[in-house]
Amino acid sequence: MTITCLIIDDEKLARDLLREYIGQIPELEIIGEASKGKEAVEMIDELGPDLIFLDVQMPGMTGFEVLDEINHDPYVIFTTAYDQYAIKAFEKNAVDYLLKPLDEERFKLAVKRTLERIKLEQNNVGELLRNMKTDNKTSYDSHIFVQKSEKLINLPVEEIMFLEASGDYTILTTKNDQFVSSSGIGKLEEILNPELFIRVHRSTIININFLKEIEKHFNGGMIVKMQSGKSFPVSRTYAKLIRKKVV
Repeated sequence: MTITCLIIDDEKLARDLLREYIGQIPELEIIGEASKGKEAVEMIDELGPDLIFLDVQMPGMTGFEVLDEINHDPYVIFTTAYDQYAIKAFEKNAVDYLLKPLDEERFKLAVKRTLERIKLEQNNVGELLRNMKTDNKTSYDSHIFVQKSEKLINLPVEEIMFLEASGDYTILTTKNDQFVSSSGIGKLEEILNPELFIRVHRSTIININFLKEIEKHFNGGMIVKMQSGKSFPVSRTYAKLIRKKVV
């Protein structure tokens, strides 16, 4: 398995060190590097890397703003000198968060986690496809139980407006509340009716009953805007699901 990757950092020394570390891992193949946010957005969407090593603070655009702009949906390892952004990084579904100066062993651990996650998700997709061929599921769960404090709440699935991956957890948002599920977003996707719940990003599923509008960007990208005012980027991988519903 070869994983293509892109280095995004405004410091040449940091890029050089990443090249050195990446070069020691046979599964990784560097397909480019960028030093500015706007340049990074263009390269990510053009080259479609499997994995990006992303700095937070860069001229013109932060690493988080880069992720908000791209249509492609890569795995992300943040590399930064600032520890205060870690929570936000994992809310963006980052695989890992490395602090500078980069430690080689810690870097290898981050890559190992990424490779394991990619293999797991690929296997899950394969299993899901096989199940779809052998089991034409026509009914989906109408209620699920979610934990709130010390209670299990009986939640009607139709009340969920959207689901967001947060590390290994998933945040479910309704009009009046939020719930945290210990199940990954992929697992929850399997029990949701695909006619109502559409995956728009590796880290986001929306309920189309709460979708207000879709905004098209000049570069071909799309943004879904929910009735609540929340907006989500649509990655190129899942854009075809949206286009199927355009008449």
